[in-house]
Amino acid sequence: MTNAPEETRPRRADRAVPPRHGRRKRHWGVVFPALAGVLTMAVLLSGGYAAYAYNRLASSVTKVDAIGSAPPAKDDVDGRAMNILLVGDDHRPDNATPEQMAELNTQSDGGATNTDTMIVLHIAADGRSATMISFPRDSYVDIPGVGKGKLNSAFSYGTMNGGGDTGGAKKLIATIQGLSGLTIDHYVRVSLLGFYEIVKQLGPVNVCLNQAAQDDFSGVDLPAGVSELNAAQALSFVRQRHGLPNGDLDRQVRQQYFLSQEARKILSAGTLLNPVKTTNIIDAIGSSVETDQGLDMLTLARQMSNLRPSNIKSATIPILGTPTIYPNGSALSIVEVDTAGMPAFVQSLVGEPPAYTKATAAAAGSVSVTVSNGSGVTGAAAAASAVLAGRGFQVGAPGSSDTTATTMVQYPVGMEAQAKALVAVVPGAVPVQSTAVQGVTLVLGTDGKTPQAAAQPGTSTSAPAEPSKEAAAPKPTTAPAEPSPSSTAVHEYGQEGVCIN
Repeated sequence: MTNAPEETRPRRADRAVPPRHGRRKRHWGVVFPALAGVLTMAVLLSGGYAAYAYNRLASSVTKVDAIGSAPPAKDDVDGRAMNILLVGDDHRPDNATPEQMAELNTQSDGGATNTDTMIVLHIAADGRSATMISFPRDSYVDIPGVGKGKLNSAFSYGTMNGGGDTGGAKKLIATIQGLSGLTIDHYVRVSLLGFYEIVKQLGPVNVCLNQAAQDDFSGVDLPAGVSELNAAQALSFVRQRHGLPNGDLDRQVRQQYFLSQEARKILSAGTLLNPVKTTNIIDAIGSSVETDQGLDMLTLARQMSNLRPSNIKSATIPILGTPTIYPNGSALSIVEVDTAGMPAFVQSLVGEPPAYTKATAAAAGSVSVTVSNGSGVTGAAAAASAVLAGRGFQVGAPGSSDTTATTMVQYPVGMEAQAKALVAVVPGAVPVQSTAVQGVTLVLGTDGKTPQAAAQPGTSTSAPAEPSKEAAAPKPTTAPAEPSPSSTAVHEYGQEGVCIN
């Protein structure tokens, strides 16, 4: 067993990540960050125990300089919204007793500092809605100052050369910000023992499965239908990856679902009205949670005071597949992130900028457009350029982009009207404000969305227009098949009666 980071390779100068937004197998899986702990803090501090809870928590939670003076993401797209990076790993707190480890049945596993669960809790500025954004641990990304590596190794790299937990947190935050374009405002890290103790104090939680689940590695053994889980069963439930069709990606669904159901229980009336239970929960959180120095629990409580379970949603960053690569000649199974499509994904969660929403589309003849091909279809950019020129746009030479699942219209600040004119002729394209472009740019994705030719005189426009088949446009030819993109649909796992596979 080693705590060494995942294998990486130097970054190629010609493959910079857009500014927007396998490891060695071990027997014991790693638990995810307890959103339950964050929500519990918020509920406690907004209720009748506020002063008592604040003083008790403030004196027991471990603080690290995780945020410091870290620069914000280049394209901070969410304004006054709050982003909390929740991190789960299987490090063992110094105060963990042999009896506690025996209760978890993890005596033979020494733990590690690789962060195998990373979720950004995105809380809207008005505090009325929140989205849990999962980042797969095997995402192959740029780690600042290191190069390419798996996301779950970033923390370990930061701890090197005396960096400790503070260096690990800062390195992970910088990596997440560079990948997503979201500025991380706060940081919460929870250990294996921490999750277990928090769930143990909160009490049983109901989950619903569409089919029975049995896995000797995690210890899960549940029938189809509704099951009431104690803390040990909950730990097994969120750790399962064997026996699931998509492995770790499906384990993220388990985590998102459980967290949503836990949040639903915490936010329900009467859950935290017992003073004894409240004290035990506070002690469980305080002894298990590590946060940044600037996390003000009272501010968090105020921002989340209007949050309801039905408004807590779940999503996973867009990916293109799970290929095996060979850095330095060794096989490495990774998650290929759709970095080019990340800005569109993030904006779908945070909403369009007000300036775009209020803008009036410019005349096509006043708009200069460049088309970039990220569809994997040869000739698609040239074909789209020809259609746009036919509609009166000023079109530059077509280019290429990294493969992306999402067709988008990227534009810099101040060109909202021009972008809106282009979106109007590319149905389904996502408008994205970006510092990565100097003018309006159409990025074609594998979703097949493309500019629509102008209707010919006498042609009915009641039905959606088909893609242009003008003879003047080059005929695109299909390139070798790309990996099927993974769904990034937003899920509402906190609703009553929801079941998962």
